[in-house]
Amino acid sequence: MTTAYLTDFEAASQNGGSKAPWLTGLRRSAIERFAAQGFPGAREEDWRFNNLNPITSRSFPLAPVAPAALTTQDVARFLYSLPGGCALVFLNGRFSPELSTPAPKIEGVTVSNLAAALGTHGKLLGDHLGQYAKMEKSGFTALNTAFGHDGVFVHVKAGAAMSGPVHAVFVSDGSTAGSAAYPRNFILLEAGATGAVIESYVALQGGSYLVNTVTEAVVGEGARLEHSKIQRESEQAYHVGTTHIHQERDSHSTSFSISLGAAICRNNLDVVLNGPGIEGQLLGLYMGRGRQEVDNHTSILHASPNCSTREVYKGILDGTAHAIFNGKVYVTPEAQKTDAKQTNRNLLLSDRAKVDTKPQLEIFADDVKCTHGATVGNLDPLAAFYLKSRGIGPLLGRKILTYAFAAEILEELPYPAVRSGLESLVNARLEEGTEA
Repeated sequence: MTTAYLTDFEAASQNGGSKAPWLTGLRRSAIERFAAQGFPGAREEDWRFNNLNPITSRSFPLAPVAPAALTTQDVARFLYSLPGGCALVFLNGRFSPELSTPAPKIEGVTVSNLAAALGTHGKLLGDHLGQYAKMEKSGFTALNTAFGHDGVFVHVKAGAAMSGPVHAVFVSDGSTAGSAAYPRNFILLEAGATGAVIESYVALQGGSYLVNTVTEAVVGEGARLEHSKIQRESEQAYHVGTTHIHQERDSHSTSFSISLGAAICRNNLDVVLNGPGIEGQLLGLYMGRGRQEVDNHTSILHASPNCSTREVYKGILDGTAHAIFNGKVYVTPEAQKTDAKQTNRNLLLSDRAKVDTKPQLEIFADDVKCTHGATVGNLDPLAAFYLKSRGIGPLLGRKILTYAFAAEILEELPYPAVRSGLESLVNARLEEGTEA
């Protein structure tokens, strides 16, 4: 199936390709890498639990440009009230200024779409784009690097602070059936800067399509980043996302990952702690029903001393849904005084649901505090009995206990509107019942 993508690449290159030589070269290298390695397969350790056949057995041509007939009312249900923030809306991977709200003008803060930033910040992007999310790691990353045209661009200069989060909303409309979009996002917080970005991936209606997205975030010395990713694709669609967060000395990052949609969802999150005194927090919630497959692969590289990370991922599965969690914490010999905690907990509401969980620690330093653990099980029968003894029926009791399981992650979300919106989505899923 690689031939179809190579043909699409050549057509795209001849039809308005990049004028920047460095970007042309990067994209050419990426498509050559994809041609050489193709898509990952079940023989690769990081992909052995996945069923990628629905994606790799067919080709997905580039998504068409979305029609201009869409209005703000069409996407209003996907937006949040974020004081001091802004919304950048992308239709089928292309920026839509008509549906977006402008970012507040703050000295030292630049927020725009990536396609525009290639003209205004070409040198900066030339120094960073493609340097963190390596195309050699996955054929999906290589394909995104070759085709990635637009996405959110955030640059906060040293000491500056954003007034509110940037909400990047990637909307797939009805015309995307059978096609692919390749959002590419870049975030740079210089020393002492503060910023927040929320990525939402949503669908106006059902349908089968592919979204292959890559985000690179650089967090400078002493900077603070809050990054959230909310995946609400069509439950017939396919979503492959890679996020790479590169942190420098004394920086702090918080990552939220919420996955509710897509027939197959793969989230790759790589965090590199490239200096002492770094703190990182990774929080995730995923829900699967019917035949959904949701996979979270996280990698935390402790490359410097006196750093700490906390990771908690929780999953709720029903029907014949399949979840995969593979979390790796790697501690180099130089990373003494590392403090790393990793937890994966899964709640199975059906005897037919399945989880493959693989928390890992690779430690090459001798003065560390590192723990990891995983649990898989059904609702606590004692808790259910307690609710029943208080007059709460089994269906309501199940909903209460399931929501309480998810609440540990949802309550950590820093923005009330986002938290409330996701709580409503989770409650709606529980009201519907997910057995299938």
